[in-house]
Amino acid sequence: MYHHIKKLMYTVNVGDPDPRFGNMLLEQFGGANGELAAALQYTIQGLNCPDLARKDLLMDIGTEELSHLEIIGTLARMHLKPMKTSREAAEADPLIAIAGGGGVALHNSQGNPWTADYLKITGELDVDLRSNIAAEARAKIVYERLIDFCDDPGTKDALQFLMTREITHLRAFMAALDSMGKDPLEIGVLPPSPDIVNKFFNDSTGEGDEGETDERGPWNQGEGIEFVEAPAKLEAQVTSGQVAAEIKRAGKGVASGAGKPRGKKTSNLR
Repeated sequence: MYHHIKKLMYTVNVGDPDPRFGNMLLEQFGGANGELAAALQYTIQGLNCPDLARKDLLMDIGTEELSHLEIIGTLARMHLKPMKTSREAAEADPLIAIAGGGGVALHNSQGNPWTADYLKITGELDVDLRSNIAAEARAKIVYERLIDFCDDPGTKDALQFLMTREITHLRAFMAALDSMGKDPLEIGVLPPSPDIVNKFFNDSTGEGDEGETDERGPWNQGEGIEFVEAPAKLEAQVTSGQVAAEIKRAGKGVASGAGKPRGKKTSNLR
């Protein structure tokens, strides 16, 4: 059951509207890492979740994200408002000005419509929690970039609040995942193939001054890890070796007959 209270979760004050920045804000309204995507992702995950404690977590945060959607939508609308009356402002984005009347709509900053493809829902709680952690991290970065491009103090204040709540949610999802007591690599129920799982293929090789180096680290060396040269490279070496051998053999055949003079056919009959 939802109930809308006619009060923003965080007060929004915009001193100097900037229609171009209002367009940027739409990335967090109807974009892939925006508040609507987060609200629906967590809510639907919650509906699917048989774990009552973590279901409550998902529904709590999913509902808060709807409040964030209202904040970012209000910010965007206030910045886009000049498009309603100013031709110069409207030219900043005709799609918003003409099709949307200078208000917010469910699309991102490039005018691409919101899509359910943004949602990451697997029905596996630990996998979904990892997706949520990543989603909060991406949203935090988007808010950082918006703050960097903003000159209005009131807008920056509201964006700082939203950015901070992303960290709060990220921590909650991390704690929920950790409380499940699962190994980070314990995903699903089927075990991996033991003869393959510990192999690291060195599939990007080369040497040079632009970073084309083969580096080693804890991801491709250490106890239990087998470092394997690039299969494609090894195959290419075998193939090139075979080709070279064929060329060499063919060359010898040509050379053996190359020095023989051509003469008239003679008969051995006397």
